[in-house]
Amino acid sequence: MIFRTLFFIFVFVPFMLIGIPVQFIITRLGMFSPFLTMLFHRLGCVFCGLRVKTIGEPLHNRPTLLLSNHISWTDIVAIGSVADVTFVAKTGVRDTFFVGFMASLQRTLFVDYNRRSDAKRTSTEMAQRLAKNGAVLLFAEGHRDLGDHVQPFRSALVGAAQAAMIEGGAKDVALQPVTIAYTHLQGLPISRNERSGVSGMNARGLKAVIAGILGSGVKDVTIAFGAPIPMSADTDRKAITKLAEDQVRRTLVALNRHEDVAPVMAAQPGAVSQPAAV
Repeated sequence: MIFRTLFFIFVFVPFMLIGIPVQFIITRLGMFSPFLTMLFHRLGCVFCGLRVKTIGEPLHNRPTLLLSNHISWTDIVAIGSVADVTFVAKTGVRDTFFVGFMASLQRTLFVDYNRRSDAKRTSTEMAQRLAKNGAVLLFAEGHRDLGDHVQPFRSALVGAAQAAMIEGGAKDVALQPVTIAYTHLQGLPISRNERSGVSGMNARGLKAVIAGILGSGVKDVTIAFGAPIPMSADTDRKAITKLAEDQVRRTLVALNRHEDVAPVMAAQPGAVSQPAAV
């Protein structure tokens, strides 16, 4: 804890004092610097006590919709440290003090799922990012979970992106499953009882969540980028969502059991693996 405190004072804070104003100006000029955001997340991993391991890699230079399970607030820091992606978050994140401002600096898309008009706006913005060969990540369960299993993925989230693809000019999008698993705490396998603390599910309020993250030990996090699946405007959204969900579920079970997971090489533009029959 002493190291992380010193790191925060002498490294993280100085970086934010310089990086946040620079990133703010860049975004207000209509530009974006993935270098600054990824560096921020990598420093954040050190401060939060995260040791990130990756299996496979995200697709590059093509429209990509990533579907991931969701365990903790630190998922964003971990994924953001290894992949240049645009996150989709609930409006509650935008309204959270400081967190919402920092999320806006990395072009996070905020959506209120209870308002159809707002969901349509977010879908359009999502399609515009995809049309520019960008990568958009959805936490497809719709909420956080303990990390010992995967909740059903919400196909409506995929359908919202799919519906705006043609309008936004994004065609032949690749859907890539992403699995995040917290495997070790202080070098020892995480027990079921410890998962509630790691996920922050037992914390009441933002202050309690932050205190739990900073007060816990060093956590090993594995992020597995799965086999990409082609998606067009005519693709059955329920079928493709289920394919991604099954892939993430199998990978999470294997990682929680500390079994080897074979890496999937990122496909080149135009070469995406075909989905199995459903």
